[in-house]
Amino acid sequence: MFVAPDPGRLRLRTSSRAVVGVALAVLTAELAGLSLTASITGGLAALLALFTVLDPTVRAQRITTALLPAAGFPVLALATTLHGVPLARDGAFLAVVFAGVYARRFGPRGHALGIFGFMMFFVTQFLHAVPAQLPELFAAVGLALLASAAVRFVLWPIERRTPPAAAPPGLPGKGIARPTTRQAFQATLACSFALGIGQALSEDRWYWAVGTAWWIFVNTASRGETLVRGFRRVVGTVAGIAAGLLIAVPLHGAPAPTAALVAVCVFGIFYTAAPSYSWMMFFVTVMAGLLYGLLGVLHPGLLLLRFQETAIGAVGAALAVVLVLPVTTHATNHAWIQRALRCVHAATGEAAARLADTAGADPAPHAAELELLLARVRMALAPLVHPLSPFRARKARARQVIALLDECAREVRGLAAVAADPAASHDARLAAACWRVEAAVEALTAGEQELERPTQLRPAATEPAALVHLHGLERALAELAAPLRSDPRSPLVRA
Repeated sequence: MFVAPDPGRLRLRTSSRAVVGVALAVLTAELAGLSLTASITGGLAALLALFTVLDPTVRAQRITTALLPAAGFPVLALATTLHGVPLARDGAFLAVVFAGVYARRFGPRGHALGIFGFMMFFVTQFLHAVPAQLPELFAAVGLALLASAAVRFVLWPIERRTPPAAAPPGLPGKGIARPTTRQAFQATLACSFALGIGQALSEDRWYWAVGTAWWIFVNTASRGETLVRGFRRVVGTVAGIAAGLLIAVPLHGAPAPTAALVAVCVFGIFYTAAPSYSWMMFFVTVMAGLLYGLLGVLHPGLLLLRFQETAIGAVGAALAVVLVLPVTTHATNHAWIQRALRCVHAATGEAAARLADTAGADPAPHAAELELLLARVRMALAPLVHPLSPFRARKARARQVIALLDECAREVRGLAAVAADPAASHDARLAAACWRVEAAVEALTAGEQELERPTQLRPAATEPAALVHLHGLERALAELAAPLRSDPRSPLVRA
């Protein structure tokens, strides 16, 4: 949370913009004379629109934002209509879970629409909305989306000046082995478990168990990733409950301080989402307690129930990923590491072409893609480097892989910056070094056991800057061979 890098203060700016967007959505609903329930629904809709719409271009983001009502309004209508019919409501909720996860196969847009649809069903349970409230809920969500879009695309268009990097597509697969199909079944079964056990514990607040199971499956690909995410969610929830007892309960729903603290929580959710899932869940839990205080139903027992339901959802997710179509951590981390190495190969080739004055050659997009791929590598290796992991050898080697890939990313960024300099020139040494880097990547991705180590470990002071970065890449790739190309029974490979 405090030491994670924030290039260009992008997280700071998007978090601040989220506070403005959510505040404007709530203010618009209040000025329209809508009820507190509708205002809260509008605020959550604005938060979701700003949080989940992550298309690679501004135009695509506008289209996805405009399509959110198409996913949210039918679900709102279905959830409120079935409010008094528990069996039908539960079946409909599980259908929404399956469809929402399955929609991720359609990329960032399907991902955003799936989350928005699920959360509209969840919100109606959270607020106990009934059919008579449906018109004002529609109005609140519509006004909220307009307000958040105005802030995002007109008042504070961050993406216009800093285009978002395209998120790396998911890992391939066919049929039921396709990640979205597999996760759709896993999430539905996890939510079924959470729903059944959660309702046995509480007929009124069971939805927290379902919400926990659902969100644990967001942005995870392997058994290990999902288990670690569940653990982090429970840790963040426990910390948030402790803070809620100290902050939310004594406030008794006082409007002004509650609104101020909700704004702090919105900022915290956005600011910590990328570097720390536990911190994000801390702010989500505190915000939920504050909203319960506004609704006049908050008490210490409710926060305890929140923890119990969260634990049930985490157990449901754990059982689903272990028992239903499991994917090992090794299968996932191997695939993402291979993609990161191929990105290094592409960036080096483009840099060489750029230095040779080839028209249209540009390594910068590959450097940006490499940063996103490394984020997925870190997520895939998270189970191996987790503090509670008992396998010290696996942990050490996984950390070595992450450190060396980070070094590759630094050298690629430096190489891209040098290549962008019009004064940079090409010579035979650069061509030879680029060829060696590309050959090293090909050897690693092809599974060769031994790589030729670079003979010149320390570049001379008179060498071109591009050559210095290429030598750095050679060294990092040579050192990667040890943890990546050891015996298949080694700890990292068999993780």
